[in-house]
Amino acid sequence: MLDLHTQVRQLSRPALLVRAARFAVDDYRRGRDLSRLLDGRVPATPGPALVDLLDIEKEMDAARSAGSHAYQVGPHIIALAAIMSEARDLAATRPLIVPDPT
Repeated sequence: MLDLHTQVRQLSRPALLVRAARFAVDDYRRGRDLSRLLDGRVPATPGPALVDLLDIEKEMDAARSAGSHAYQVGPHIIALAAIMSEARDLAATRPLIVPDPT
């Protein structure tokens, strides 16, 4: 199984969708947006949130790719923005590893 950072880096989505999500990151509000995406749940830390978000986004992307009438671009953009923000927050919490000078 790939670590979360690798999974996020390997996401490949249409450029327009990614650009829209990058703009949406500025308006991302963790409590509000995670609650909407995760059926009322707001995990305390970014790791568990990312795991759930990646699963949800994968389903959204499958619906997009299949041309499903149920697909909605708005929630997909919010999910991608949430992934970007949670991945950034997770990276910020990782301890800095300093190599041993000896």
